[in-house]
Amino acid sequence: MEIKNIFENVPEECKTEIFEILFEDKGFKLERIISEGQATPPGQWYDQDWDEWVILLKGGAGILFEGDGVPIALKPGDYIHIPGHKKHRVERTDPHEKTIWLAIHIKNEMRSEKTEDRSQR
Repeated sequence: MEIKNIFENVPEECKTEIFEILFEDKGFKLERIISEGQATPPGQWYDQDWDEWVILLKGGAGILFEGDGVPIALKPGDYIHIPGHKKHRVERTDPHEKTIWLAIHIKNEMRSEKTEDRSQR
């Protein structure tokens, strides 16, 4: 077994966001995202087929959901569940320090199977 650290191997500069898959299995993906001042391009929205649970570990960010007038400000330790097809965008990330996120992506079919399993108990 190899022990790794979520805060290691962070590049000096991040000209673009870095998406690193840490673990992936059927219907599940764990990803480290490193940002430094990046945001979703104007007018674009994420509209994902899967649920996403994300925690901000370092830095700061603002996430805007379609229909909301003001972004939600995230600080280290804050986490949020984003249901599939909930349109959202990253309005800002801290331009002065690395923003490190940990994201869990769960395919909707997998979530539905787990929910059905629990309801049959």
